[in-house]
Amino acid sequence: MQHALTDQQVDDRTILQVVVGSRAFGLSDASSDTDRRGVYALPASAFWGLRKPAWHHDGPLAEQVRWEVERVCVLGLAANPTVLEVLHSPLVETCTPLGAELRALTPAFLSRRVADTYLRYATAQFGKAERGIARSGAPIWRHVMHLIRLLTAGGHLVRTGRLVLDVGADRDRLLAVKAGAVPWDDVVAWRDLLVARMTADLPTSPLPDRPDEARVEQWLTSVRDRSLRWAA
Repeated sequence: MQHALTDQQVDDRTILQVVVGSRAFGLSDASSDTDRRGVYALPASAFWGLRKPAWHHDGPLAEQVRWEVERVCVLGLAANPTVLEVLHSPLVETCTPLGAELRALTPAFLSRRVADTYLRYATAQFGKAERGIARSGAPIWRHVMHLIRLLTAGGHLVRTGRLVLDVGADRDRLLAVKAGAVPWDDVVAWRDLLVARMTADLPTSPLPDRPDEARVEQWLTSVRDRSLRWAA
């Protein structure tokens, strides 16, 4: 059983909040939303009862989502693209000392698992896009653009060991995809090229085979332990 948290409870415990989405990717325009994602760290005592606190919290701002720090650690170790982008976004709005520790911990989350995670996600989503074409004659081009962007970022991460959110020189071409101005066959060819590159680069990637789970767990345990000492 879980119980919802109030906005104030989450605000008081937020250790990191960043801007992601189009503004962090270098794809924004005047009409773009501001997508905020964050991390809150509840005290250990919050988990002692039968009803556990919620792992995530929406709002109160539009396009604002925050996750409890343990959930972030679990998803980060699984190479979840959304969480990795939160930990690497250069657009930081809130960062407490614990948030700074979490940001410094980001290398421990990175491993060659990212290739499998990114490729499986992209494959599944491209399948949905193709079903959209079969139903209505066109995919949701905005989603397709972000799949190409995700594959590009994942490929760079595998090749260099660094996750870079800004799309750089690919901006115009990606925006053309978003506008539906790139033929589907060309999009598929771009996707196939990115998949092939990532697969070819994986054996020589500077990333370790596995994330440093022990280091992440040690840090999370220390966060819980410190919350008890601070309460005392």
